[in-house]
Amino acid sequence: MRWIGGSTMSNTTARPARYFARALAIAALVAATAALSAHARDAGLYRAVPASPDGIGKQYQGREIAQVMGYDGAPWLDRPTRDREERTDWLVDSLPLDPAMTVADIGAGSGYLTRRLAARVPRGRVYAVDVQPEMVALLERLARYPGLSNVTPVLGREDAVPLPAASVDLAILVDVYHELAYPAEMVDSIVAALKPGGRLVLVEYRGEDPAVPIKALHKMTEDQVRRELQGFPLAWEKSDERLPWQHIFILRKAPARAR
Repeated sequence: MRWIGGSTMSNTTARPARYFARALAIAALVAATAALSAHARDAGLYRAVPASPDGIGKQYQGREIAQVMGYDGAPWLDRPTRDREERTDWLVDSLPLDPAMTVADIGAGSGYLTRRLAARVPRGRVYAVDVQPEMVALLERLARYPGLSNVTPVLGREDAVPLPAASVDLAILVDVYHELAYPAEMVDSIVAALKPGGRLVLVEYRGEDPAVPIKALHKMTEDQVRRELQGFPLAWEKSDERLPWQHIFILRKAPARAR
C-alpha cells in the first residue's frame, strides 16, 4: 500500500491529537454504559440460525449477518481495479460534504475511503473507525501521511461507536452495515453521535442484481435496508443509484427544534 507513509507528526498536530484523544476517551465511557442496555435487548432483537458459509449464525430482521472481512483482506480493499469497478469518485461526489465538516468513516478498514474524505474536508475532521486493531494500526500510519493530519483513527466496538455525542455531520458505512454483529445497537450509537440534521450514508452492494459479482450475504436490497432502519429517528432522504454495483442510501437525523 504505497500511499501509507511513515512521516512523523509535528508538535503542532500533536496538540489537537491529544484533545481528540481525551474527547474519545470520554465518549468510550458513555458508549460502554449504553452497551449494557443494548446487550440486555439482544435476545429480543436477534435469532440464532444455522450458520451459512459466509454468515455468523445470527439473524436480524430475517437476514443472516455476514462475517466480517479480516484485516488480511486489506489488500483486496486497496486493489488497483477498485476505483474503476466501484467508481469511488462518483460516491464521494454524491456526498453532501463541506470543507469544515466532521465525518465518521465507520468500518474504515485500510483507509481507502478515509483518505478521499479527508481531502474533501481539509478544515474538518475524519474519524476513521474500525473494530480490528490491525486495521486501526494501518489507519494510524495513514494519519501520519502528509496532508492527512485531519484523520483521527478510532478503535471501535461491535455494539457502539465511541464518538462524542452530537459531534458528527456525516457518518458513512461502505459495504459494512451487513457485517455489523449488533446492527440495532450500532445504529442507535451512530444516531447519538450525529449532530441534529446530520446524515447517515449506507453503501451496499445491490442484492437485487445477480450480476453484481459479490457473495449474496454481502449484498443488501433496498427493501431490507428500509425495513431495518424504519424504527430509528432517521428520515429517508434519498436512494442514489449512480454507482455500477452499489446502492447509496442517505438518511437524515431530525434537526434540532427551534425554541
